[in-house]
Amino acid sequence: MTTYAIGDLQGCHAEFLALLERLAFDPARDRLWLVGDLVNRGPESLTCLREVMALGDAAQVVLGNHDLHLLAVARGGADLKSKDTLAAILEAPDSGILLDWLQSRPLLLVEGEWAMAHAGLLPQWPLSQAIELAREVERRLSSDTGGTFLERMYGNEPSRWRDDLDGIERLRFIVNAFTRMRFLDAEGRLDFSAKEGLDSAPAGFAPWFTFPRSDDPRILFGHWAALQGRTPGSRVRAEALDTGCVWGGSLTALNLTTGERVSEPRHSHQS
Repeated sequence: MTTYAIGDLQGCHAEFLALLERLAFDPARDRLWLVGDLVNRGPESLTCLREVMALGDAAQVVLGNHDLHLLAVARGGADLKSKDTLAAILEAPDSGILLDWLQSRPLLLVEGEWAMAHAGLLPQWPLSQAIELAREVERRLSSDTGGTFLERMYGNEPSRWRDDLDGIERLRFIVNAFTRMRFLDAEGRLDFSAKEGLDSAPAGFAPWFTFPRSDDPRILFGHWAALQGRTPGSRVRAEALDTGCVWGGSLTALNLTTGERVSEPRHSHQS
């Protein structure tokens, strides 16, 4: 059995199938870990969602910010954005089944020494605490008040973690840390203004993976295509997997046993 971790699909279905063929992936034998953002901005979000769901237990998925945006549009009253490619999912006859499945995915997956979250792990959270905080959000999403939470999920505040945060502010920060984090300052404050490469960091901020942790998990993350799969200056064991397929880059898989990376180039550029 081989486990492969794969970066953000974002609707790049043709590249996903080509990558699985290059890996000789067999769902009866192998497993996939998908780092979130299965949907949006690419041409085949509906097909990607159906494909991954059909893999059953062979595919483990964590929620990304685009996945949560889809849920917020469908069940929390958020508006579609001009560049969204989510309409086909919302209009599909199996939309309810797909959305139920997606809403039941976790924010954090931990197995052995590996931990996978869409944007990474906040340095201030030991892994044991990160697991508990992720479960808080997951319980809310699966509850009768999941739609209400999705309505109030968006926002950039609070920008810094405190153990005494409660209510929607607590849940919002947890979601933001797991799905939107890129740059932090020395006090653990999140910045949401910079979304490009390392040279876009605001004064006093640095990539989250350049801050030390009190423990040493091997962290799998996506979300940050501008890194091009690299983590320069990292002080933790982090693997960046989003290599920007939807932006004309490639879709990348990491063999968790050997450390080998295999990438499938974008078949047709979409801006």
